[in-house]
Amino acid sequence: MTATQEKDGTGTLKRRKPDAGPQTTKGRAGRFDACADAEDFRVRASRRLPRMVFDYIDGAAGRESTADRNLSALRKVALCPNILQDVSRVDTSCRLFGQPSRLPIVIAPTGLNGAYWHQGDLALARAAKASGIPFVMSTAACVTLDDMHRTAGPLRWFQLYMFKDKALALSLLERVWQYGFEVLELTVDTPVGGYRNRDIRNGFSLPFRWSLPKLWDVARHPRWTAQMLAGGLPTLKLFAEVVGPIPAGETITAVMNQQLSSTFDWQDLAWLRRHWPGKLVLKGVGCAAHAVAAQREGIDGVVVSNHGGRQLDGSVSSVESLPEIVQAVGGGMVILIDSGFRSGTDVAKAIALGADGVQLGRAVLYALAAGGEAAVRRMLDIMRVELHSAMAMTGSTGIAALRGKATA
Repeated sequence: MTATQEKDGTGTLKRRKPDAGPQTTKGRAGRFDACADAEDFRVRASRRLPRMVFDYIDGAAGRESTADRNLSALRKVALCPNILQDVSRVDTSCRLFGQPSRLPIVIAPTGLNGAYWHQGDLALARAAKASGIPFVMSTAACVTLDDMHRTAGPLRWFQLYMFKDKALALSLLERVWQYGFEVLELTVDTPVGGYRNRDIRNGFSLPFRWSLPKLWDVARHPRWTAQMLAGGLPTLKLFAEVVGPIPAGETITAVMNQQLSSTFDWQDLAWLRRHWPGKLVLKGVGCAAHAVAAQREGIDGVVVSNHGGRQLDGSVSSVESLPEIVQAVGGGMVILIDSGFRSGTDVAKAIALGADGVQLGRAVLYALAAGGEAAVRRMLDIMRVELHSAMAMTGSTGIAALRGKATA
């Protein structure tokens, strides 16, 4: 008897409708149906964007060894197949901080999205809404809170870079709470901005600082250029709402270093916990001791992260850090992870090692740069298919059933 058949009361085989399973929705993303994985979108993004913009997405700190290690460490994680299981119905949904999500996936906070696609932050938010997953708005967004409030779905979270001026931070957070952002991610791995070689070599700054080589590069990418001319060059609109106009000609790292606190410590974290009424998450936790300390402070969750390798070159990968953090605080707080995740199979590996969900950065940004909202929706659909397949192959009919089905 096959997995799609069962006996009725008379012993005769009858058919029951199988799970819709891993089929994609052909045509929904139009010209992106031929894209099979994140790398396909990466290639398209590299063709559409000027080099300095593509390198801002693709690059990392220093010689990029941490970014490389994120990818290689994930490849070494092995899922454990399980045969002869009824997997005709596989449920990829979960709950994150009490909120239902169709996938254990979150669109991570990323800055300067307007440089890849006009109003890219809103395109990401719409794609997340359509896919039924959370979207995290970054402090470095290129749209205002009003813009996002009108666009984002109910699963809206906010990421905070802590400002030097606490009064400014509190003023921003009051507005964030009023606009329905119930989960706050505090990024804690950026006491200073990462030293990113590609950005320095390219002279990547805000506003864009032009030279003859850059103008020639832009001229070779007419689709991107036309969109920027029509919609306007990107600016850190939300950041400017809080601290005022961005100094011209500064690198992104320099802007952040000028305005963000490098003194924020555990006592300050306790202060933030007292002032934020919603769920509070630390993004950038890399070891069990810090996760335990966060739990003692009443923090609701952590994002195991090395910022995609964009901060400290030479650090341990996120997935290597995950098992010890799960062992230390698993069950006591929500554990998310990012850095290096490019497929639904990668997501399955993280869940199998104990994470509650995965935040996606570059994977969706490649898609955004390749084709806006439609491409992001296609990328998320691919990840759903890959996750569904990995779950079925491991005999996991639900997210919880994936636990323990991987070896690091």
